[in-house]
Amino acid sequence: MAEADPKTGAGAAEDLDAAARKAEQQETRNRWLGRLAIAVAAIAILWGLWYLLVGRNHVSTDNAYVNAEVAQVTPLLSSQAIAVEVRDTQPVKRGDILVRLDPANARIAIAQAEADLAEARRRFRQTFATSTKLSAQIDARGADILSARARLATADADFDKARVDLQRREALAPSGAVSGDELTSARKSFAAAKAALELARAGVAQAQSTRGAAVGELAANDALVQGATIETDPGVLAAKARLDAARLDLDRTVIRAPIDGIVSKRQVQIGQRVTLGTPIMTIVPLSQLYVDANFKERQLRRVRVGMPAVVHADLYGSGVTYHGTVAGLAGGTGSSFALIPAQNATGNWIKVVQRVPVRIALDPKELAEHPLRVGLSMDVEIDLSAS
Repeated sequence: MAEADPKTGAGAAEDLDAAARKAEQQETRNRWLGRLAIAVAAIAILWGLWYLLVGRNHVSTDNAYVNAEVAQVTPLLSSQAIAVEVRDTQPVKRGDILVRLDPANARIAIAQAEADLAEARRRFRQTFATSTKLSAQIDARGADILSARARLATADADFDKARVDLQRREALAPSGAVSGDELTSARKSFAAAKAALELARAGVAQAQSTRGAAVGELAANDALVQGATIETDPGVLAAKARLDAARLDLDRTVIRAPIDGIVSKRQVQIGQRVTLGTPIMTIVPLSQLYVDANFKERQLRRVRVGMPAVVHADLYGSGVTYHGTVAGLAGGTGSSFALIPAQNATGNWIKVVQRVPVRIALDPKELAEHPLRVGLSMDVEIDLSAS
């Protein structure tokens, strides 16, 4: 019987051990691959459940920034700044004095307006007194008419007498009973009486015309004062309005804060001449901040006004959460209101996903606890399930 080769037996044993190790490694690999597949499947199932239950009911974006309805402080008249009471970053309350302007011109305007008001009141009193004067003149013109009519009656009687005397002498003249001189004298008397009669008639007409003119002047004067007092006269009211405008200009030499907030972008210095309507500073109302979140157009299918939102600021991190609501959606995309809008009508057009600004109103109490500033970056997530 032949003896076995020890080297051959040892090699076979090593091959068996290698095969066993390889099989064990393969089994281990398969086991881990199975576990990985199970883990991936579990993650996929969990993600699917999360999306069905949570994810599809939320839309989020990190393209969001803090904004506010800032107040532009502009002077309402042109003058020189004689005092600047605030500085940048200073908090102010509504009504606090910001800038004082030189009031010299405004005070002169008030003095002129007060003088104009006194003059208007004096003119009204004069006009009112003129009515009494014109009434007396009408009565006097009535007396003049009576006097003129009396003179007319006398002249008419003298004319009749002169006419009768002339007729008598002319009748006696052929018989020689009346001399030529006497006849001539009668004719002269008749002509003088006739002229006096015409003059008396003209005097009556003139007296009547004078009275009519006085009546017209009284009516015109009464139209200026009828139904009015010294304080309701249009001229006095106009003068009062000018005085009120002058006083308002004096008040406007003291520029006050229109809202509560923080002073920003102060652009005025002592001695500088400010111009009507030119901004000199901005006030940011920190208690009325909001967030403009730029969502992709496909994210807005179910977004409605009033939906709740959760907001985080990069300033504070995820440890501070703001709770807000959707206040409204912009009327167009951000590119539509850009200074240079996209020219999509050209042939070199590439479709770009558009974003629409959505305004998120924040809780004032949370803002007071953790103040924000305009322009800070925010993360916004809207809960769509609230629809």
